[in-house]
Amino acid sequence: MTTTQTLDDARAALREHFGYPAFRPGQEAAVTSVLAGRDTLVVLPTGGGKSLCYQVPALMLPKLTVVISPLISLMKDQVDALEARGLPATFVNSTLSSSQISDRLARAIRGDVKLLYVAPERFDAGTTAERLRDAGVSLLAVDEAHCISEWGHDFRPSYLRIAQVREKLGMPPTVALTATATPHVRTDIVAQLKLDSPTTIITGFDRTNLSYHVLPVRTDREKDDALVHLLRTSDGLAVVYAATRKAVERIAMLLDRARIPAAAYHAGLDDERRHAVQDAFMGEKVRAIVATNAFGMGIDKPNVRLVIHYAMPGTLEAYYQEAGRAGRDGQPAACYLLHAFPDRFTHEFFIKGAYPERSTVEEVYGVLQRNAMKDGSVELSPDDIAARLKAKAGEREVESALRILTQAGAYRVEPDGGDRVFVRLLATPERIKRELGGNDSLELGILRAMWRVAGKALSDGAPIDLSGLPPGFGGSSGALPLLDALQSRQFLEWHRGSSGAQLTAAAKPLTAFRIDWITIDRRRKADLQKLDAMQQYAYTKGCRRGFVLRYFGDPAARTSCSGCDNCLGTRVEVERGAAPEPARSRSSGRRRGGAKERADVDEAPTLSGADEALLARLRDLRRVISREDQVPAYVVFSDRTLAEMAVRRPTTEHALSEIRGVGPAKLERYGARFLDVVRSTDETEAA
Repeated sequence: MTTTQTLDDARAALREHFGYPAFRPGQEAAVTSVLAGRDTLVVLPTGGGKSLCYQVPALMLPKLTVVISPLISLMKDQVDALEARGLPATFVNSTLSSSQISDRLARAIRGDVKLLYVAPERFDAGTTAERLRDAGVSLLAVDEAHCISEWGHDFRPSYLRIAQVREKLGMPPTVALTATATPHVRTDIVAQLKLDSPTTIITGFDRTNLSYHVLPVRTDREKDDALVHLLRTSDGLAVVYAATRKAVERIAMLLDRARIPAAAYHAGLDDERRHAVQDAFMGEKVRAIVATNAFGMGIDKPNVRLVIHYAMPGTLEAYYQEAGRAGRDGQPAACYLLHAFPDRFTHEFFIKGAYPERSTVEEVYGVLQRNAMKDGSVELSPDDIAARLKAKAGEREVESALRILTQAGAYRVEPDGGDRVFVRLLATPERIKRELGGNDSLELGILRAMWRVAGKALSDGAPIDLSGLPPGFGGSSGALPLLDALQSRQFLEWHRGSSGAQLTAAAKPLTAFRIDWITIDRRRKADLQKLDAMQQYAYTKGCRRGFVLRYFGDPAARTSCSGCDNCLGTRVEVERGAAPEPARSRSSGRRRGGAKERADVDEAPTLSGADEALLARLRDLRRVISREDQVPAYVVFSDRTLAEMAVRRPTTEHALSEIRGVGPAKLERYGARFLDVVRSTDETEAA
């Protein structure tokens, strides 16, 4: 079959199954390359129809097409759309039971489906790739391929292993697809996937129907005014992107008070609520959806007329992809960025937190060493560690340092203590022989068994795995009463092994572990450079469209256009006071901080003498609970959380839930007891 005939077949499949009369620019070249069995790199703008570049060939190729997709919602939406057209497709991800996964893989192997969508993590363990190879794979499609590059804006470790997956699948022809890739990222994708002289198709990043605007603002109040003004003076559906879940909820309430029908969407919503919000927007029952970047991937709403970024994204890749969800129907749409200089600080905080300085990691390791017990366990939360550092570092930096130490093998977190106990022998051999040597008791037997495991280290304290002891002690359930009996007679002391954190070799220096400091430093600098580019876009006096196109290496970049505020010479005059005043809420917590609530402040609360006294009582209660539940104290509540309780003195469950570190599960489990301490303290002071 010639290439022309094959392409004619593809056009016929496009019309028959998808209802489109012809391929868009770039799609035809991509389909031609894929059907010819060539590796292919496809860069199409958001809304450019990347999925058809592999979906149409998949229907024509003899065997299975495997699609690696990064988001559960994305693969489900695409499979639902394919099934609605009667096309044989399915997906496998973590939302399914093991029996459902087995059934779907079996269908794919039998040839009952033509497209199988999988998350990259699916191949990290097991034999999925080998089973699919035996069945035959005609094409491997890697969606959102920028994820494979450490320079990409959505770096994901499992994507780095796709080249290995490809080998396990039998090196099928591969098509990599993305909407946002700079020249460096494109080169990295080819190298990481080991594409063989790929056909590279770049149709251009320019969405000529979109106009780009930046509104300089100084405060959140000015942002609120600008947002409400834009929505009141523009027509059509709108997507408003905010940086955090908390901001999403607040902005949705703001629009509701301004009588602009809006709904909040973020990853914290349960599935039922998230689907209800999505359906309301798709059905145009609400005017605007306020969302984190969790919204939009795979959502094909063609008539969005307005995309507003309430805060500056950290990269131009993210901004361009999210802004590109406007005007997918080809009709005019506007993209607005509300820019305040302090937005940069938020991203710097996250970048430096994700890639901490070497000195921070070293100091964190030193704190862990100094506070480790003899078995290596460490009962310190990230907040507690941060408080012990000489250098100023936040909880996020500490968590990233712990992640680096974990990857290096210096630190680990055990999800469950299981049968591990820590035992320290108190009695001398003479006493043991004198008091236990005359009978063949189980107590003497377990002492001998533990000595054989730990030797002389038992005198200083050593970890013992009860499940590893010889048979005859009844496992953990039989051994624990024996340990209790020996402890009551002061032969030994014991406690359960830590179910929390542990240094793997507390005596070793950090230099004994392999850490790639150069890569960490390079990633930090790369993300800061991306942030610089994003801010330069916001401040440029030249053509914004040209700035974006040059960033992505598009030769179509020009020095002027007719679709940005700078080239048009337009400036939005915001109606001050457009946003309604926020309702003042009465808090049952004491000592709320006026206009800026204490919950929003990262610094530890300042305690008075009376607060210190209450904090001591709260710590006593925490100690009791940690012993009862046999968990480290910080698992109950961190020092930071207890300090805030002592300052704010909540007396209701609602007030307690507003304190940082008090989630629904801990509120239910521990809330009543801590509230009792606070209330009794207040009553004592009042008396």
